[in-house]
Formats: sequence, structure tokens, C-alpha cells
Amino acid sequence: MPEIRQDAQERWGGVHLLIDRWLVERRELVEAFGTITHQQPAPAASADGLQVFCELLVDYVSAGHFEVYEQLMSEAESFGDRRGLELARQIYPRLEAITQAALSFNDRFDSGDCLDGSLSQEIETLGSLLRERFELEDCLIEVLHNAHQQIAASA
Repeated sequence: MPEIRQDAQERWGGVHLLIDRWLVERRELVEAFGTITHQQPAPAASADGLQVFCELLVDYVSAGHFEVYEQLMSEAESFGDRRGLELARQIYPRLEAITQAALSFNDRFDSGDCLDGSLSQEIETLGSLLRERFELEDCLIEVLHNAHQQIAASA
């Protein structure tokens, strides 16, 4: 029995570390967002600060889609968590839409060449989308990972 428990902890403990690292990236993204939104007036935001934010934004959304979400789904499938998988299927289209909006923002502003009057509105819109995304991601973490931790620990 201890071997089964150790196997589950080894297998899904890595997911926990992945999520922890990703949440640190989220905090860095939020801090960079705060930096560019507190520069007044926003259209005069430094190109360097905007570029740093865009890099963090792309890294964060990429890690979500290509690492974290995949691992969460795999974990839920391993535990036969149909409710969690159904919730994920409902949430993922919205996460995908927000990802596309984030990537579009990056495409327009990463180079710092588009520091025109639209930046303030774009930042405000992106901020709302990121808040929504974080709430959806937190829900996925809770349903697809945290719910299985006790099962994995007792296996």
C-alpha cells in the first residue's frame, strides 16, 4: 500500500509544483500589469515596461494552455472525475477566447510601437479579461487538482 501512495504522490506532486510555479508567474504578471497601469498617462507608458508585461503575458497564457491545463485534465482523467472533466469542457472555450485576446494584445503592443491613444482602453479591457481568467483557472485548480489531493494522499 505505501508503494501505491508514493506512486500517486510522485505522479501528482509534480502537478502541484507546476501549479505553484505557474501561480508565481501569475503574481509576476499582475505586478507588471500594475506597473504599466500606474504610469500616467497610460499612453506614455514606457516601451520597456510594456514589453516586459507582454513577455510575461505570453509566457503565462502559454504555460496555462500547454502545461497546466493538460496536466489538470490528465489528473482528472486518471481519477475518473467526470464532473471535473465536464466543468473543464465548459470553461475551456472561455479560457481560449481570453487567450486569443491576450495574444492579440501582445501582437499590437509588444514592440512598444503602438503607444497611441488606444493603449489605455486596451489595458483596461485586458485587465478585466485577466481577472475573469484567474477566477476560471482557480476554479479548475480547485476542481481538477485540489479535489484529488486527498485521494492521492490516501491511495
